[in-house]
Amino acid sequence: MIQLILGGARSGKSRLAEQTAILSGLPVIYIATAQAWDDEMHQRIEHHQAQRPKEWSLAEEPLYLAERLQQIDQAGQVILIDCLTLWMSNMLMQDVAGLQDNECTKLLQILPKLKSEIILVSNETGLGVVPMGQISRKFVDESGRLHQQLGQIADKVIFCVAGFPMILKGDKA
Repeated sequence: MIQLILGGARSGKSRLAEQTAILSGLPVIYIATAQAWDDEMHQRIEHHQAQRPKEWSLAEEPLYLAERLQQIDQAGQVILIDCLTLWMSNMLMQDVAGLQDNECTKLLQILPKLKSEIILVSNETGLGVVPMGQISRKFVDESGRLHQQLGQIADKVIFCVAGFPMILKGDKA
């Protein structure tokens, strides 16, 4: 099963993803995409680390998500990826032609083939005004395109607002 959990900053999406993983009763591998480029981001990462159960395995993967998923995939486990918008930011900041397009394509191709239960967490970026800067517009556009494509292949899509999940696709349970 593939679940996509979207929401704004501090919407409760990561907490919901973590609770979903715990309730599965399966072993969990947490893939963190964040990179600590400044003190504030370092503190955010520490907060997320403190919230996670100690028995979860951790894989840090800022760029090559599809390859990492292939390496760790197996039946009878949950892979929780938090978060795709940080992953997108990491790719857009690289000076490598075609990296973002190639990696998104690989991710979309591999996800339906995986044996693990997959939970994807991402920030919904399309609810505000159009950003003024070129890189910010590209980020919003590319994140939005990725979310639309993931929504098509996901079994369940949830949007979090103020800590409340709204089921957009899939079973209500």
